[in-house]
Formats: sequence, C-alpha cells, structure tokens
Amino acid sequence: MPSIFEKLDNNQVKLTMTISPEDFEAGLQKAYLKGRGKINMPGFRAGKAPRKVIETAYGKEVFYEDAVNEILPEAYETAIVQHDLDVVSRPQFDAESMDKETGAVITATFDIKPELEISNYLGLKYKKPEETATDEEINAAIQQELQKNSRMVQVTERSVIDGDVANIDFEGFVDGTAFEGGKGEGYELKIGSNSFIDTFEAQIVGKSIGDEFDVNVTFPDPYNNADLAGKPAVFKCKLNGIQVNELPEADDDFAQEVSEFDTIEEYKNDIKANIEKSKKENAEAEIESQLIAELIKILDAGEPNIPDSMFDNELDNLVRDFAQRLQSQGMNFEMYMNYTGTNVEQLKESFRPNAVNNVKGRLALEAAAKAEKLTVADDELIAELDSMADKYKIERDKIEDIMGKREIEMLKKDLVIKKTLKKIVESAVAE
Repeated sequence: MPSIFEKLDNNQVKLTMTISPEDFEAGLQKAYLKGRGKINMPGFRAGKAPRKVIETAYGKEVFYEDAVNEILPEAYETAIVQHDLDVVSRPQFDAESMDKETGAVITATFDIKPELEISNYLGLKYKKPEETATDEEINAAIQQELQKNSRMVQVTERSVIDGDVANIDFEGFVDGTAFEGGKGEGYELKIGSNSFIDTFEAQIVGKSIGDEFDVNVTFPDPYNNADLAGKPAVFKCKLNGIQVNELPEADDDFAQEVSEFDTIEEYKNDIKANIEKSKKENAEAEIESQLIAELIKILDAGEPNIPDSMFDNELDNLVRDFAQRLQSQGMNFEMYMNYTGTNVEQLKESFRPNAVNNVKGRLALEAAAKAEKLTVADDELIAELDSMADKYKIERDKIEDIMGKREIEMLKKDLVIKKTLKKIVESAVAE
C-alpha cells in the first residue's frame, strides 16, 4: 500500500495512505463477515443475508468504515516502517475518500521524535559525592532504630501536646448536617502529622482526656469530594486518651539487644561503615545524575523543539509506575487519592519536572550517541539477553520470543544509551 510522508510544523508529520480497490474490497468482505450477524433483514435468518442485499437496503457505504478499520492497522504499520518514523503520539486518522470502485485514501497525523544535535558533552565537570558518614547521619540511623524499638505509653497527667497520639471520636457537619465519611470512633491521630485537613490537629493541642469540643476547619478547594470543597465544617470531638511514643536509651544494653555488638560505640562504628558503603555504591548514580543535568543545560541552550506529547507520555508512565508501587505496598490508587485529597491532574503536575528531565535527558543522550556513532555488537546484545534469562530463570530463546523484534530493538537502543553515558562519565572531571 503506497504512502506519502509530509513534514508539518513542530515535529508533526502527515502520512497519506492509498488503499487500492482490491485491498478495499478485501476489507469490505471482512467487515461484512464480521458484521452481518448484527443486521436483521426480512426473509433471512440472522447473519445469513447476502452482502448485496444489505448494501442495497442500507447503502453501499454501510461497511466502509469497518472496512477501513480492518485495513488500517497493517497499512499504518507498513507506512511507519517504510518511512522509518519514530512515533511519539497517538495518530489522528481521517478518511479523505472511500469508494469501492476507487479504493480509499486515509491520512494519519502525529508527532515524531525530534532529531537533535548536541556538542561539548565530553569533559563535563561534576561535584564528587561525599562518601564519609556524618555524625548527623549516624545519629539519625540510631534514632530510626530507637523508633523501631519504641513503645506507646498512656499519658493521663497532662493535656495533649504536639507529637502525641490522640484517641478521639469525631463527627463532621457542614451547614449543620452530618456528611458521609466524616465520622470516626476511637481514631488514633498523630498530632503534627498533618494527616487531617486545615488546622484540625492544632485545635486538639491543650485538650485533656474526657474533653468534648468543636474543631472548626475549612475543606481545601479543590477537594476530592466536590460537595465539600471550600466549605467550612464543624467536627464534634471527644478526647478518649493520650499516648506518647517512648524510646529506649541508646546505651550498651540497647546495642546488645538490636545488634551483635556489646557496646553502643561498636554499634555506631558499624552503622558508620554501612552508611559509607551505601554512599560509595550510590556515588556512581549521583555522578550520572549531575552529568545528565549538565547535558540538559547544553540541550536547552539549543532551544530544542520537543513535542508536548513526549512529556505527556512520560507523565502517564510515571503515574502508572507510581500506582504500581502503591499496589505493591498494599494501597489502592483511588484510596491514596481520597486519603491525600488529590486528583490525577494534581499528581501529574507534581511529577512534571521529573517527566521533563527524563525526556530531555534521554534525548540528550540519544543525540550524543548519534554523534559518537555508537552501536551495540551482537555479543553485547546476547550478553544482556543472557543476563535477563538468568534473572527470570528461563531460556534466552524464550526471552527473545516474549520480547519480539520491536522490544529487542528498544533494548538495543537502551544499551547504546548506557554505553554513551558510560563514555560521558569516564570523560568527566571532578571539581
């Protein structure tokens, strides 16, 4: 199926695909065979009416749209390969003409990845990451272990202060009417956690066990419950109890309890060694991050024309990955949204800086790889596939079958990017 490729503005292109009368007829026949069961014709059993009878009754165009849908995927994929296009957005299809005597002409408009150039990407400077453990880091690690071994203790002789866990009953009212989801009994609220809206927690400070009191707040706008957004509310509350998190002493007894060491000094030295080991392991990633940031600065200086669709695609990927991480932690995505009072658009906006950096960083590395003329040898690809096969405990041939040609090509591109970044790192200079 012949196609014509036309460049538009802003890295947008238009493909014009011509479908011959023979191919269109084949699509019409497929559409008829699939759709005839949904058409009832007098004098014929369901699905048995001849195509000519249906076309006479409903017009010859009755199967045109379905015929194009049958033909289009292959025609579009063939045209993409023919013109070697790197598509980065959903195509917008339009039928310019459809007729079984002359065939069909279909256009597809979409964004493609920009072809960018970059220079001066070797010999970049970076700040060498600190690999020594500070006293603050060591103390923070000790504090974290103390928290793990802490216990909740009931407090009765004083009122609530910041940091306490208050056990409360509450019921919320808007305009004097209780609203759904606004009631709780025996709820344990960490004061200062900011897990409740507005100044709710601050108004519990100073209250004593047995106190009944009102908490006045205003719901944020926007809010996940549109009926409550921006509205003032009154929560009728009762303080049932107060608990405080009591930490053990950081002494030799504690060290013996949580570690293999006899003294707290030995335990601290071990923590220091582990922190420094982790810092050294993370140093490479931190250096790469600094150098990619420098590459992005160089790329931005050239005022690259990057389609918005690339950033939107990356945002979708980040949100999807975030939802999967939540699920792996046992939390539903919708539950998280309700709990935090946010929506998908707000979440995307918070991810946008990362999405922009991810897209620009990848484009900068691809431009550098092109300038270096780096490729992946067959043995390098095989080694990577063997590594994947070993990880998933299956044969390499099966990995290749599962991935398919397109995924293999994407893997090769990823390996080129890794080689490019490695060369940039090796050429970089520590300040």
